[in-house]
Amino acid sequence: MRDEQAAPTGGEMARTPPASLAQLSPDAWTEPFWLAAAEHRLTVPCCASCGTYRMPPGPFCAACRSQDVDWHEVSGTGTVYSYTVARHALIPELAGSIPYVVGVIELDGAPGVRLVASIIDTPIAAVRIGLAVEVVWEDVEEISVYRFRPAAVSAPAAVSGPAA
Repeated sequence: MRDEQAAPTGGEMARTPPASLAQLSPDAWTEPFWLAAAEHRLTVPCCASCGTYRMPPGPFCAACRSQDVDWHEVSGTGTVYSYTVARHALIPELAGSIPYVVGVIELDGAPGVRLVASIIDTPIAAVRIGLAVEVVWEDVEEISVYRFRPAAVSAPAAVSGPAA
C-alpha cells in the first residue's frame, strides 16, 4: 500500500486539522490569551500574589485562591509531554486531515503549564515524548490558532582551530 502522505525521509507526515474549526468564546479570563495570540505572542497567566502559573486561565489561583493575575509572554518553545495520533475522523470536517497529531506541550519558562495543540510539519514517526517544539501561528479570519512543530536546530558555531 502506497502512502499518499510520504515525507521526504519516507515517513507519513502529520497533517494539519483545519483552523476553520476553531471557534472561540473568550471570557474575561481567557480574552488576554487570545488577544496576545492575535499578535502571534504566546502568553500564560501567573498569579500576581504567589507567582504560580495557572493554565487554563481561571478566576482563582489554585495555590492561594487570589484573583490577581499577570500575563507573562513566553518564548513559545517547549517539549512534547504526551501525544496521540488521530487516524479516524470523529467529525466529517476532519476527514481530509487524517492522520494528525495532538500533543500536550510543556512550555519552557512557565513551570507546570501545558497546552494541548496540533503537532505539524513533521513525520509522525519523528514525534516522541521529549521532542523539542516551537509555536507556529495560523491566522484564520479574526483569530490566530497556535500549533507546534519540531524546534529548529541551530548549526553549531564554527570553531576556528590553529592555522596549519
